[in-house]
Amino acid sequence: MVGSNFGIIYGLTGPSNQGASSAGQGGAGMAAGGGSADRDRLTTAAHLSDFMLQLEDYTPLIPDAVTAHYLNLGGFQADDKRIVRLISIAAQKYMSEIMDDALQHSKARTHLQTTNTPGGSKAKDRKFTLTMEDLQPALADYGINVRKMDYSQ
Repeated sequence: MVGSNFGIIYGLTGPSNQGASSAGQGGAGMAAGGGSADRDRLTTAAHLSDFMLQLEDYTPLIPDAVTAHYLNLGGFQADDKRIVRLISIAAQKYMSEIMDDALQHSKARTHLQTTNTPGGSKAKDRKFTLTMEDLQPALADYGINVRKMDYSQ
């Protein structure tokens, strides 16, 4: 299955290209721009194939077993570990973007606090801690609503 791109094979002799090659006998198909489209498809397929080969060696932060477990809970079973790793990388990127947004909220909040206090500490020396106060607006940007539990009950 290596290099098969999940059953999508772009080549010059594929079913979609057979009509173009028979109609373009004598170089007429190349003059119409059909050659550059085939070249683009081949380079795209080569890039995808290289990426899928790199997925076999890459270890994402989210373990394959954890991703496969949650995929199975959702009713999806993947036999190919590259698919599981691709989904792990997508989840990792999603979480990374949320954390980056939370960091930006924290920086903005602490900047407002230090400018309002006389002799505030320098922002360079500050270490940031992920708090719900920063995470809540970052998650709200992605449509995830988080509320604190009512402990007064």
